[in-house]
Amino acid sequence: MNRYLTVVEAAACLNTSVRFVRRLVAERRIAFHKVGAHVRIAVVDLDAFVQAGRVEAITRATVRADLGRVA
Repeated sequence: MNRYLTVVEAAACLNTSVRFVRRLVAERRIAFHKVGAHVRIAVVDLDAFVQAGRVEAITRATVRADLGRVA
């Protein structure tokens, strides 16, 4: 069974403001469900949003690979 969060709960999970989550919803940057007048965000959609924003750490190997592409 899917678990759904309110905007307030989603903001708490992301450690952000409610305003930020509402902006994500308004800009359609995160998937959400409308239940009547209420907005609900599935936990799996919240996890997918967080993973999509992940940036890998820089290592010597990646720097060398990037320098090799430039030359």
